[in-house]
Amino acid sequence: MRKLLLLIPLLLAFSIPQHTPTIHLAGDSTMANKPYTPNNPEKGWGQVLPLYMEGIQVKNYAINGRATKDFRAEGHWDRLLDGVRPGDYVIIQFGHNDESPSKGELRYSTPEQYKANLKQFVLDAREKQGTPILATSITRRKFENGTLVYTHGVYPDKVREVAKEMEVPLLEMEERTRELVTTFGEERSKQLFLHYLPGEYAIFPEGEADDTHLSPTGAFAVCDLAVDELKKAVPELMAYFKP
Repeated sequence: MRKLLLLIPLLLAFSIPQHTPTIHLAGDSTMANKPYTPNNPEKGWGQVLPLYMEGIQVKNYAINGRATKDFRAEGHWDRLLDGVRPGDYVIIQFGHNDESPSKGELRYSTPEQYKANLKQFVLDAREKQGTPILATSITRRKFENGTLVYTHGVYPDKVREVAKEMEVPLLEMEERTRELVTTFGEERSKQLFLHYLPGEYAIFPEGEADDTHLSPTGAFAVCDLAVDELKKAVPELMAYFKP
């Protein structure tokens, strides 16, 4: 009888389903999944992240055109939180649309509003016993007189401030992607974005020159940087990266 009682906790441990750790992604088009079709070259870096990992799930909630405001207002953030379990991770990367007044009231946030929105995301993720991870926006490809210029203003600084003030792991994607695009140079860096001649893709009958959204080459190159940043900022994830 005593042996049976000793075995019960062990049997229960094997019978209770174990939660596979999950990385949840919240962000905009630079992170989002795009349709896998021969006619659509656009990819988000979060779309290819699962290819780098094993033993952990990646759930990508990022959506084209979204900012911190409407990602919450439309219910996407609540849907993400519903799936967060203790021990999960939540990577948060917004800014491209928050910083643009042309996006209108539903998306544009002043720098301080943007900072407040990020803080609330952090608090929400922690309330679910998840680990929030902040990421600065990836750079746009904009050269003037041969030099890559800043286009995000103070918004990446607000991400850095929240990370420091709330002791949140930070993925420094703006600086890393600026280095990447600068190293590629003004002409070759077109390969990282949606630059195509007329006829290359039916979706772009007149060609395309998009310096914000990523090509497959760009998505993998940016994801390489994100993985490197994750390994440094969240070392406990090291066990989940493929050799």
